[in-house]
Amino acid sequence: MTIQVDAAGPSSLEIQQSSPQQGKAPIRVIIAVAAIAAGVQFGWALQLSLLTPYVQLLGVPHTWAAFVWLCGPISGLLVQPIAGYYSDHCKSRFGRRRPFIAAGAALVAVAVFLIGFAADIGVASGDPLGKAPKPRATAVFVVGFWILDVANNMLQGPCRALLADLSGGEARRMSTANALFSFFMAVGNILGYAAGSYTHLYRILPFSKTTACEDYCANLKTCFIIAICLLLTTTVLALLFVTESPHKPAAEPDPAKKKQIPVFGELFTALKGLPRPMWIVMLVTAFNWVAWFPFLLFDTDWMGKEVYGGTVGVGTLYDQGVHAGALGLMINSVVLAFASLGVQFLSKGYVGVKKIWGGANFLLAIGLAMTVVVTKSAQGSRHHGPDGVLLKPDSGVKIGALAIFGFLGIPLAVTFSIPFALASIFSSDSGSGQGLSLGLLNLAIMFVSVLSGPWDALFGGGNIPAFIVGAVSAVVSGVLALTMLPSPPTGALTNVSGGGGH
Repeated sequence: MTIQVDAAGPSSLEIQQSSPQQGKAPIRVIIAVAAIAAGVQFGWALQLSLLTPYVQLLGVPHTWAAFVWLCGPISGLLVQPIAGYYSDHCKSRFGRRRPFIAAGAALVAVAVFLIGFAADIGVASGDPLGKAPKPRATAVFVVGFWILDVANNMLQGPCRALLADLSGGEARRMSTANALFSFFMAVGNILGYAAGSYTHLYRILPFSKTTACEDYCANLKTCFIIAICLLLTTTVLALLFVTESPHKPAAEPDPAKKKQIPVFGELFTALKGLPRPMWIVMLVTAFNWVAWFPFLLFDTDWMGKEVYGGTVGVGTLYDQGVHAGALGLMINSVVLAFASLGVQFLSKGYVGVKKIWGGANFLLAIGLAMTVVVTKSAQGSRHHGPDGVLLKPDSGVKIGALAIFGFLGIPLAVTFSIPFALASIFSSDSGSGQGLSLGLLNLAIMFVSVLSGPWDALFGGGNIPAFIVGAVSAVVSGVLALTMLPSPPTGALTNVSGGGGH
């Protein structure tokens, strides 16, 4: 069955201002498009749980790992607005959104191949075997990693815009579509973290293990092959269900404007004309992400080093800790899915938005502070086997660490919803689109990416100093949210859906 969509309908940037009613697609078609989020988020979950340890196995120092992750905020700031703008004006005979979605999925496939086979390509081109730094493999990995983040951002914008088209401009249906998108993001997270936590997944694809790619690397390679299969399946099904008409502009644009680059012009206009509440949202978001970024980047590394006491590339203890961390991230995603429903309920006026965001930041501070307690407990209860080999931590320590992952799912649900919803509301009167305004929030994340690596180096490359700074920053963010953030109009959040991802 194929649904014909009027591709001249409102984009995700214009949905609030659009008034023409269009034919609404059946809910099963919206589900098919929203399911693409599961494929995208499956790969993103693997990035969060497995790639930081993998980078270190390739020889990239712990303190430099944060710079590799700069691609997320950069591509979020540039690629999503650009892809959104040009998908609005695409004149392809295949429609406006589908070419960008297909291109994004194809780029993900290329990126996953480069990441998964980086070690093999590096050794084949001259890298040494063993623990020595592998510069060629690292270069291949970094290129693949950046392509992956660009492709993911290219996918998400047009997907949300296509959901807007399928909703026919109806706010309630748009809210349902975005809720389904967020639901499938949670599904992708759970599947991705579950795959990352299983240490013998590579046995499904025996060819993944080579002389250049041992157990951990082979497991990562297998996970990414599964990720690309899932994404391509959901993307192909969605594109088969939906057919767009070629874009037909109502009038020819002014030839003088064709020479301009509207995206960057609108971006600077958005910065210049932001209302004061939006600046406060950005300030609170900046401190919020100073708190989140170290944990999201180094959570599995913390499990492998501080909790399990392992060393990168030495024995199996570190790898066991990383996989335990992936299990913790899966628990985090389950809590996140349920907590997201609670945030939607509370944001309808039962509890003030300021209290929700402020309270969530204080919960985040408590969770990050508890990592110090668990680390000290793990260090104080280390024990060795008869042969002198360090054993895994006690069950109480592991339960405490996993409990932190689950607990942090509550404030993460708020981080993935309230800031984006407030940005949409407060920017509506400034003349800037929602997509551009949300892109500005990535400036804070980019700033944090640059600083987190040197801060770790200042304290010897451990994770705990950055976690402590994160806890302090979360308290600052909570105080700012409670004291400076203006309250949006009552009920304004009922039809606004926030989004997670990167």
